[in-house]
Amino acid sequence: MSATHINSYYAATANEDSCHPVLQGTVRADVCVIGGGFSGISTALSLAERGYSVVVLEGARVGWGASGRNGGQMIAGISGEHRIESQLGEAGRRLLADIRYLGHDIIEDRIRRYQIACDLKHGWAEVAARPRHMSGLRSYVEARQAAGDGDQLELVEAERVSDVIGSRLYHGAMIDRRSGHLHPLNLCLGEARAAAGLGVKIFEESAVIGFGGGAKPYADTAHGRVEAASIVLAGYSDPAFQRGLLNGLLFPTGSYIVATEPLPERVAKEISPQDLAIADSNVVLDYFRLSADRRLLFGGRCNYSNRDPRDIRETLRPRMVEVFPQLQGVALDYAWGGKIDIVLTRVPAIGRLEPNVYYMQGYCGHGVNATHIAGQIVADAISGTMERLDLFERIRHVRLPVGQFLGNQMLALGMLYYRLRDLI
Repeated sequence: MSATHINSYYAATANEDSCHPVLQGTVRADVCVIGGGFSGISTALSLAERGYSVVVLEGARVGWGASGRNGGQMIAGISGEHRIESQLGEAGRRLLADIRYLGHDIIEDRIRRYQIACDLKHGWAEVAARPRHMSGLRSYVEARQAAGDGDQLELVEAERVSDVIGSRLYHGAMIDRRSGHLHPLNLCLGEARAAAGLGVKIFEESAVIGFGGGAKPYADTAHGRVEAASIVLAGYSDPAFQRGLLNGLLFPTGSYIVATEPLPERVAKEISPQDLAIADSNVVLDYFRLSADRRLLFGGRCNYSNRDPRDIRETLRPRMVEVFPQLQGVALDYAWGGKIDIVLTRVPAIGRLEPNVYYMQGYCGHGVNATHIAGQIVADAISGTMERLDLFERIRHVRLPVGQFLGNQMLALGMLYYRLRDLI
């Protein structure tokens, strides 16, 4: 694993370069957080704000994984909401209403409080890839409005879709004015700076090689040990995978993004008239938005078999031009990819392996918002407020009784089915 951020648009435009030491020797703290992405840093900051002493162990660099590579779309709620409602009933509906914009609130408060410059803009839309998809969007908006939680939602019919996107491929849209988009790596780095300012000790290039709970929780690296009252597993490369504790539940999946050269203002306004973050309604979806310097960031083509494309630019360019023919011939300055965690139920896996060993995984592409929700839930639990964690622990997850490789192949076959449905 390289400790250098990949050559992405986000790394090239980072506000700061995180520089934290390698763990050497033994350190003691109230909580040891394993993982320096959104989940880990957000949890650490939440705990530090409450007066806990916290150590964060990151195997590479802060924001090195999905937190510093994603599409930057801050979307309301979490994945798998229908599963939560069906399993938990009214308690699940109340939970979803309570946390729908919780991540947004946390992010926006931290941007203001800690003066984090991360290009936050409000407005996100889901565009209907097929005419039949509009019925689902319409039902969703009507249900939210009937529950008194839909004032920020707007349904856009087919005849007005050009107000949302400069593409002929779509048949309407739903806009959420409360959601939005941002520079994820700058947000993660800014939160890490804020956490360090509150006393959190962050160690980079300090991969955990073993951990334990029980009476004396610990986390070991190649050169040191953290002894703590609680352990938080907050990354998909953490040792829970090495020990097989989450096997069959989570499947890392490839997702890829390209960034164009800066676009003329006229072209940028044509393809995204309202400067919204946009995702389509397919199961295997495309997502795109404009950066602060008017580049189109276009992502998608998730690879569920875990085989990275040989050339990300040439893999994504045809689809980008199909959506936006006006970008034919535009240079692609950056291309990168990474892994997101897919949970078969699509519900994030948040819970405990032991009474003092917590985990949070599997945001299924909704990580910007959902990581901050999960971090708050775990910080609440460590502080003694268990209600939300208890509800997530009641979710019945599906595990495949196979290894990760075979599981990814089965997942790929399942997603191929949905991809074929998307094309019909």
